[in-house]
Amino acid sequence: MPKFLLQFEGAVIKEIPVTKGELTVGRKSDNDIVIDNPTVSGHHCKISLVNDTFFVEDLNSSNGVFVNAKKTMKAGLKHNDIIGIAKHALKFIDDRKESTLVSAPAAPQPAADATMMISPQKQQEIAVAAASAAQKKPAVVRVIKGVVDAPEYELKASSTYIGKSDKVQIRIKGTGLFGSAPENAAMIANRADGYFLVPVKENYARLNGRVVSGKELLKDGDVIEVGGTTLQFEDKPAV
Repeated sequence: MPKFLLQFEGAVIKEIPVTKGELTVGRKSDNDIVIDNPTVSGHHCKISLVNDTFFVEDLNSSNGVFVNAKKTMKAGLKHNDIIGIAKHALKFIDDRKESTLVSAPAAPQPAADATMMISPQKQQEIAVAAASAAQKKPAVVRVIKGVVDAPEYELKASSTYIGKSDKVQIRIKGTGLFGSAPENAAMIANRADGYFLVPVKENYARLNGRVVSGKELLKDGDVIEVGGTTLQFEDKPAV
């Protein structure tokens, strides 16, 4: 099934499977793909299937639509094409033809009774790495102010979303008279080189008292403020 990966500053914040022939993209909540950012128009663009090709079309947006960094009013999409929408991007993944692709010849496999020699040093390195991975617990965030659902969340997934929507993993309290807050305000990305705080709503989340404008590497004890909820990041080393 074709899908789009919604990205912000290179980090994937959402995966959207294409289940119908036309999708609209924009800031307003009636869109199929909602991007809650003031630089995105209410109805920014639409993506439609014509015959066997998906097309993206600009809906007279304020800041334009770009396909692979080139501004366009309407363009056909190919696998891995990138649609630029303000500071966000939609990566098109088209796997419809994968089943018809001819596979390259497989590399020769060793005989079933072949012996693979591993040096004692390599064996020790593998054992240490396996033990470390087994002992390492996922990082957590604890809610120290403004609990909505749970007081603590384990960051097991590759992406953990933070916002007021009932579809995110960490729900927050709003602020002001009406308790307003973005549906999706920020996300925590779990990567091989650490955990990163990635803003989705521009200039909304704060890290250790300062506004976050780009992705930031999180350290044990960091304090994240999102709306009326304050979180503390904890990543203890394995004992």
